[in-house]
Amino acid sequence: MIGKYSAKLDEKNRLFVPSKLRGELGEVFYVTLGVNCGHRCLTAYTAAEWQKLSDNYNALSISQRAGATSLIFMNAAECSPDKQFRFALTPFLLNYAGIDREVMIVGRAGQAEIWDAEEFARFEAENLTPEKLLASLEAIGL
Repeated sequence: MIGKYSAKLDEKNRLFVPSKLRGELGEVFYVTLGVNCGHRCLTAYTAAEWQKLSDNYNALSISQRAGATSLIFMNAAECSPDKQFRFALTPFLLNYAGIDREVMIVGRAGQAEIWDAEEFARFEAENLTPEKLLASLEAIGL
């Protein structure tokens, strides 16, 4: 998934799925806690990516499943967009990410992140430097 898309929560805490992401996210996807460079956001996983995450979690020892790792699953929401391609987010998830009304949905390879628009602007300003971009390109082998 790629790109960034501005959106707004409606009165029922629903978001509209951007048309470019509809096919990639699929008819059912999962949203849970996320973090990027110390900023809170939400992460949306396709059903296939969620299954991989679940399989990895289930392969952990019981002691490794405790704490923060289990928070990813216990706070997740299964999302099925309606006919207008809207999906609801829980009050807990919205509060965690500090999402009030204005939202940025950004593609991140096999996932999408859902951000409060102001928090995303801060994240982007902090990370949109030549040094950080170069480090990112080197990290992915470019």
